[in-house]
Amino acid sequence: MSSTTPDAASIALEPPWLALPEEISAMLRPLMPGVVEAIIEAVPQLVPTYARPIEGRFGRGLRRGVAVALERFLQLPGTRLPALSEESRQLVAGLGSGEFRQGRSMDALLSAYRMGARVTFREMSRISMKQDLGLEVVVNLGESILAYIDELSAVSAEAYAYEQSERAGAVDRRRTELLELLLLGQADEAALRQAASMADWALPAQMTVVTLPLDRAAGLRRQLDPGSLLVERETDAVVLIPTRDTPTARRQLSKALRGRSAAVGPASGWERVPDSLRLAVLAATVFPPREGPDDPPIWADEHLAQVILGAEPTAITELAQRRLAPLDGLRPAQRERLVETLQSWLRHWGQRAPIAAELEIHPQTVGYRLLQLREAFGDDLENPQIRFELQLALQAGRR
Repeated sequence: MSSTTPDAASIALEPPWLALPEEISAMLRPLMPGVVEAIIEAVPQLVPTYARPIEGRFGRGLRRGVAVALERFLQLPGTRLPALSEESRQLVAGLGSGEFRQGRSMDALLSAYRMGARVTFREMSRISMKQDLGLEVVVNLGESILAYIDELSAVSAEAYAYEQSERAGAVDRRRTELLELLLLGQADEAALRQAASMADWALPAQMTVVTLPLDRAAGLRRQLDPGSLLVERETDAVVLIPTRDTPTARRQLSKALRGRSAAVGPASGWERVPDSLRLAVLAATVFPPREGPDDPPIWADEHLAQVILGAEPTAITELAQRRLAPLDGLRPAQRERLVETLQSWLRHWGQRAPIAAELEIHPQTVGYRLLQLREAFGDDLENPQIRFELQLALQAGRR
């Protein structure tokens, strides 16, 4: 084969309109206004989304788009020009992004392109046959129209996807800003509602705050209500979930958070979101980590007493050292028995039978231990305030 002879691969890369005679453009151009009107008439009839009066801004935009697209096509026969010029590319891209802004899917525009291609081929092939240009020209014309429409579709789809991505990114940024406002608790209701509106998010009557380690947050957004807000911080992730505080909603959320070492704050209105987050964080620090794949989250509102006790560990330790000091001189085993008995005595209001049942000892042994406690603490056991402080210290596990 001669080095100057094009091979099959290079021929395949040539645009199909290169095979069309240049003079076909001059033959077709005078008839283009009629083709434009044929497309304008056919598309609304056959693509239901565009079944609206072709008038006003919509009608002008549609006519201009069809006219520019056809004029560009007539510039292509006999050339290696790309399908779209810069002007027509911008116009076609604008159609794609406009579809997204109008809230329509790309399906309608792609259907309109296909319908326009059919009408264009029908009209242009009829003219070509009337001018006796031959079957080969008609075939090449059809291939050129299909390739041209494919390019229009690709450019519009890319612009649609870009607009969609930009919108999603902007909404995500605004929702992150809104969540940070709620977590800080420094904005008034008017500012929050404005921020929520800009983030395309309705401020719910009640919401639930969840905190979890950052490395456990992967894929969580897909398992939650679409209206949930999630922000990733340096070491943790915080989620704000519009909530209905019902047993069913609670079970569903618990299932989504299973195995994620999550802590859930009490459901609250927007003004108490910072408090709910603080209680969730405290709950996560007070209880041992729940790191198993099936471990449920910690619900702070089910353990408020432990959360409160865990909020000031230094103070609780100091309180325990002070109130349990009367037992310091005892042997460790004896001290442990008396502490256990004291805790049961406080819990059962001094009733010996429940104490004996709980500790699995004889009632007489209970009596003996209570004598030892009264010798150690004296009249302090009759003081309600001291009994309360003893309960706090023992409940917190400070012995």
